Amino acid sequence: MGVNHLESLQDLYATHLYQTQNREKMATMTMKMPIEEPAAVSHTSRYALPVEPQDNGTNSGPLLLSHGDPTGFKPFWRSVGDHCKVTFNSCDFMSYLTDVGKVCWFLEKDLEESIRELHRTVGNAVTEDRYIVVGTGSTQLFQAALYALTTPGGLEPVNVVSAAPYYSQYREETNFLRSGLYKWAGDAYAFDTEGAYIELVTMPNNPDGQVREPVVANRNDGKLIHDLAYYWPQYTPITTRADYDLMLFTFSKSMGHAGSRIGWAVVKDKDVAIKMTKYVELNSIGVSRESQHRAAKILGVVSDSSQCIGTDFFRYGKSLMAERWTKLREVISISRVFSLPKYIEEYCHFSGEHTKPRPAFAWLKCNHANIEDLEIFMRGYKIMVKGGSLFGADPNQVRISMLGDEETFNLFLERLSSIKDTIDNNETCI
Repeated sequence: MGVNHLESLQDLYATHLYQTQNREKMATMTMKMPIEEPAAVSHTSRYALPVEPQDNGTNSGPLLLSHGDPTGFKPFWRSVGDHCKVTFNSCDFMSYLTDVGKVCWFLEKDLEESIRELHRTVGNAVTEDRYIVVGTGSTQLFQAALYALTTPGGLEPVNVVSAAPYYSQYREETNFLRSGLYKWAGDAYAFDTEGAYIELVTMPNNPDGQVREPVVANRNDGKLIHDLAYYWPQYTPITTRADYDLMLFTFSKSMGHAGSRIGWAVVKDKDVAIKMTKYVELNSIGVSRESQHRAAKILGVVSDSSQCIGTDFFRYGKSLMAERWTKLREVISISRVFSLPKYIEEYCHFSGEHTKPRPAFAWLKCNHANIEDLEIFMRGYKIMVKGGSLFGADPNQVRISMLGDEETFNLFLERLSSIKDTIDNNETCI
């Protein structure tokens, strides 16, 4: 295994040298053979703000609630002080290589240990006798998983499905590279095509927070990817130790550290883990070692019960999310315009109490007959959200992030209340 990894890296260097020496020739070839851009792909960043909407009485800029930037956890990590401080020397981590004798040869040992210990502490996933593959966020690992589960390919691309409402980026990420190995096939509830398929199961679900199971039933030709980004105590009761063939997790949503760009996969099958590692190797030649050590330090501290930081963090996160959901439901309860999903109370093995989910996103529905596209309507009040059609659902629904900073969340509640008051006072305004 180690020799193969080294030979692979040598091949990459040789390819780079060849491309440098033949740059002019390759440029000429590129001009003669232009590549057609994928018709269904948008190159606009999902984080770009749209043109400033009409003021409508608001006194500040747009509220970007369309993506789950977890800055709401920042006050807790600020309070921790130096407990999670990491210091590097200028000569540290200069090599690509970490341990060429392991399946995931760029995975830092202390990160692997911290990941396994964290899952044991929380009790949300089985990691014994499993392979850990690290990636630059779970987005890269999602692509790696698709590659691993469809290689070496067949006569037709493998269909990729997920039950609506599904995570909005699944469709774009699946189709972006126009791979001949796989293709997006839409809503799993409507899928009835014969042949191989991959079903994406997000639990708890993004965008609506519901607990999910596979929906393509009684098929022996399918494979599953379980996206467990939000299966943590601050968002949902931990009812069991997840034990699936391929599970994806992310440092972003578990701890709130999105900028470190660390995700990990827990994989049963060695061959799948090897293929996922190969994808990451060719895509980015590993994962930032500095980011891995920062993640390892934070996960390690959270798992260390003697420091109580882990208990405090999940208690803080649970309290924060519960408080925000209570405030949101209070605003919604006095409105004839909007409604939210209902969740059942379940026993959480981590906290030792019965509790309801507190999802990272609010799946808001508009009940007013004259408002057909809720995303566009809310933009008029400078509330930037994601519309239901992106999730395979109706446009009278939107996904709203509950993870932002306190000021943004409170402004959101104010503007949501103003929408209700405007409609109550002047039905003809819509």
